[in-house]
Amino acid sequence: MIANDIRNQFPILHQEVNGKPLVYLDSAATSQKPISVIETLEHYYKNDNSNVHRGVHTLGTRATDSYEGAREKVRRFINASSTEEVIFVRGTTTGINTVAGSYGRANVGEGDEIVITPMEHHSNIIPWQQLAKEKGATLKYIPLQEDGTLDLKDVENTITEHTKIVSIMHVSNVLGTINPIKEITEIAHRNGAVMVVDGAQAAPHMTVDVRDLDCDFYIFSAHKMCGPTGIGALYGKKKLLEKMEPVEFGGEMIDFVGLYDSTWKDLPWKFEGGTPIIAGAIGMGAAIDFLEQVGRNEIEKIEHELVTYAMERMSDVEGLKIYGPKNRAGLVTFNIDDVHPHDVATVLDAEGIAVRAGHHCAQPLMKWLDVTATARASFYLYNTKEDVDALVDGLKTTKEYFGHVF
Repeated sequence: MIANDIRNQFPILHQEVNGKPLVYLDSAATSQKPISVIETLEHYYKNDNSNVHRGVHTLGTRATDSYEGAREKVRRFINASSTEEVIFVRGTTTGINTVAGSYGRANVGEGDEIVITPMEHHSNIIPWQQLAKEKGATLKYIPLQEDGTLDLKDVENTITEHTKIVSIMHVSNVLGTINPIKEITEIAHRNGAVMVVDGAQAAPHMTVDVRDLDCDFYIFSAHKMCGPTGIGALYGKKKLLEKMEPVEFGGEMIDFVGLYDSTWKDLPWKFEGGTPIIAGAIGMGAAIDFLEQVGRNEIEKIEHELVTYAMERMSDVEGLKIYGPKNRAGLVTFNIDDVHPHDVATVLDAEGIAVRAGHHCAQPLMKWLDVTATARASFYLYNTKEDVDALVDGLKTTKEYFGHVF
């Protein structure tokens, strides 16, 4: 697909905001949805709406086939060995909490270590903080280099034989740092630890092969990859998932219930209590279809060109500081001297440009950067260089508005 063909698939982009054409640069928070995903959700509710697995009627069968078909699409998307290794969850936050609450609670004890980094999203910090407090374990942080990257020597020095869990984001939602997950996984395994990967900012934008990475758990959300909100996937190696206990009980995950004891279904359903997020999973499958139609190599190419162009253009804006490494994923986090990022975002919104401002659920990283907040422009497959040009013009307008002299 060429740029206009891709953009034409997203109805929401063809509107004006505050009298200006919408320039949507907030896909790291949530992506927009193509018409194929919207129509898939509409079709399910209009034609197939039914609970899954337990019914024998036609609607139930069609819903089940679509739901389990979506699981196979997720399996293929990340190259998992089996659909037994794909658990549908509400999103990345729920997936990480599931791993911490099940695997972590059973395998981490007093004196053990959990290793993360200061760049993590709060969803990949707080569950481990709580687990460490509960178990008397130690939470350790791999230090960051000056540009916000990780040095494998620091990884080697932080992970020890006492480390039980290493949990790191694949791509930083603030810095755009792409972490060397395969190499970190090898170090974790060498020390007897399991590797958990927050893939929320990676799976939508690059090819992810969990078998090549050899990670033990990989979690990501549909809403950042052209799919619906409220649905995501937790990948786990079968040998680990089989030993783990569910964290939610009732409904779909039940095998047999007695008065004083119960048993659970096999994988993957033992982790999917209650009525599943059926429409969400089907919509996630449709989003995968769309991304594969465009091609993940093409998506990476689009984003690389955009972020390279953006950093070149933005470097011409006097008083603007960009955070993070030169080689990065498709986002730019920045501040303008003497202008609060919320004010930057407000002026840009008046120009029809949507960016994110705040701490981006990464307060420890903000402290490391020695700022209270930043502004962030994030790109996806439907953005163009014209969007970047509009952003730069909007930033110049922002400086003029606040009395800066060029």
